[in-house]
Formats: sequence, C-alpha cells, structure tokens
Amino acid sequence: LTAFQTAATVAPARSPKPILRNVKLEVSNDCSTLMATDMEVGIRIEGEGIEVQTPGSVLLPVSQFGSILRESNDQSLSIVADTQGTTVSGDRSEFKLSAESPDEFPDVSAFDAEKYHEVPARLFKELVRRTLFATDAESSRYALGGVLLEMTADKIIAVATDGRRLAKMEGPAQSIGDHGSTDTMTIVPSRAMQLMDRALSDGDAEIMVAARANDILVKSQRATV
Repeated sequence: LTAFQTAATVAPARSPKPILRNVKLEVSNDCSTLMATDMEVGIRIEGEGIEVQTPGSVLLPVSQFGSILRESNDQSLSIVADTQGTTVSGDRSEFKLSAESPDEFPDVSAFDAEKYHEVPARLFKELVRRTLFATDAESSRYALGGVLLEMTADKIIAVATDGRRLAKMEGPAQSIGDHGSTDTMTIVPSRAMQLMDRALSDGDAEIMVAARANDILVKSQRATV
C-alpha cells in the first residue's frame, strides 16, 4: 500500500491519455517494480514482499486498486491478469478490474547513468525542505517553479526563488565518473522535488543524482525518480 500510494501521486487525476491514470506493476522472478508517470515526472519503486508465481505485467487503476488496498482486511491479496481483465482476491473478497494492455504504458527510465553524484539522503531531504518553500508554482516563468541544482566535484548546491525571496543551501557530495552539472544548471520542478523527498526512506544512507541533457535521475535504495 505504501509503495502504491507513493507511485500513485505521480499518476494524473485527469489526462487526455487515460492509460496514465494507472500504476504499472511489472514482476519477474528476481524483482517487482511499480511504475507511474504523467509524461513530465516518472517513478519506479521496488515492491517488497511480493511473491511471484508467473512473471508478467499489469496495469492497476489508481482509484479502484488504491481503494481495495486501503479497505481490505486481508493479510495478502493475489493479482491474476489476463486479456479478459484483472482479478484481485483475498481470503474473503474478490474484485474484477477492467484490463488495459501494459505494453502501451509509456516507458519509465531506470537509473542507468555511469556518471552521477552521491549525496547523503538526509542532506538531500534538508535541501528540499530549505529551498522548496521559496519556489513559485503559479508563475508562468518555468525557472521560478523549480529548484536549481548545481553539482561540482565535491558539493551540491540548491537554489530557489519566486522573484521576491531567495533560498540557497549547499552540502557535501561526491562526483562519480567526473559528473557535474555546472554547465547545464538543472532546474527541477517543485513537484518532482517533493516526489524525490517522499520516495526517500529513513533507511537510505546515500542517493545517486544524475543530471543529463533533458532530464535528471534520482535513485535511492528502492525508488528511481
């Protein structure tokens, strides 16, 4: 439920693409991954404690499946998907959900960067808390609606402003593979920063941050944004 709710925060309530109002669950014999995207922000979360009998993938509607998870009194639920639909069942309950093809769901990037920064998770959460309040989500200027991240050889700097006030914080970070974003000055939307903060768990010691030409990847022990 916790992993699904975190992924579901990315799925849009309204969209011209109805398929985006789902969370994709992809399972193999080795791992289980929940994925969601609104085409601007995407997330991948590794599910823990999921027993896999048959590898495959399924689309889970955010509202219906979220309600099942919250309201169910069963200790565990089984999910069976085929072309006719998805069946979710427990010891005392059974639910039928409509089927959509998981193959049509947009790809959500995994963390495959060879160059990145390692940042203490506690520091990153504090960076978010100390800068996000100064952004202006209502502004028509894109730059004011996000947090500027700069990464040098040994530190990370976060800056946010709404045009009237400015917040800045920096802290130690280690560059891996000569990674640095000083030239590109990556601006991360406020919503994405909030999601990164939410996806980090208390058990995370270090996270990996990779700034690329058109996007930024942040990876913790269980989640990739």
